[in-house]
Amino acid sequence: MERTIIISDVHGCLTQLEALLHLVQFQPRRDHLILLGDLIDHGPQSREAIDFAISLVRDGAATAIRGNHDQRLIEIVNGDPEAIAKFFKHGGQATYESYIGPREQRTETEMLRELQERIPAEFPHHLDFIESMPHYLEDESYIYVHAGIHPDYVSDWQNQPLREFLYVKEPFISQPTGLSKPVVFGHTKTIDIHGKPDIWFGADKIGIDGGCAYGHQLNALVVTGDGELRMYSVPA
Repeated sequence: MERTIIISDVHGCLTQLEALLHLVQFQPRRDHLILLGDLIDHGPQSREAIDFAISLVRDGAATAIRGNHDQRLIEIVNGDPEAIAKFFKHGGQATYESYIGPREQRTETEMLRELQERIPAEFPHHLDFIESMPHYLEDESYIYVHAGIHPDYVSDWQNQPLREFLYVKEPFISQPTGLSKPVVFGHTKTIDIHGKPDIWFGADKIGIDGGCAYGHQLNALVVTGDGELRMYSVPA
């Protein structure tokens, strides 16, 4: 019986992702994996995490939804000033080292220039993959997004601004969504919602970001073929 396995905010923690998939006994031919964005930054294997996701998506075993950190890599390559200002403050050096190598004596300006030159030249398929990542996924039971759905756009949530899909926290977390299906989301660490890194169940939403890249855990929410919910985690 097919299962849906949802994992968010891998952030370059590929070792933990592989351990978690082993724990849940992921079967690519029978199960469907949904990755709720932020494959890169902070953790040591950003490039490898994208390669891993590309392979699963190509084989039809997974859907990878776009996160704000994934989007930022495109913006860095395009020279977006806001993205450049945030990059190294939010885990960007780990991504640089995964793609390029040890920082050594390079300045941040030099590292950015290398990323802007070498990623389009050597990893254009990674940029194409990020561009192809949807902003949401919906099935008969749930809506899956990276960050959430802003209440201001609930009447036409599929067309809410991209920034809301990638960044919204409040008022999404504290207010009812008004939607007919629960929203499964990442982005906001669950320890910031209910004081522990375990999966958080709200009345109409489920937060699953266990903060693996911040020293907590990587969570998986598994929806069985008969709709039962099961929870798994591996430590950071």
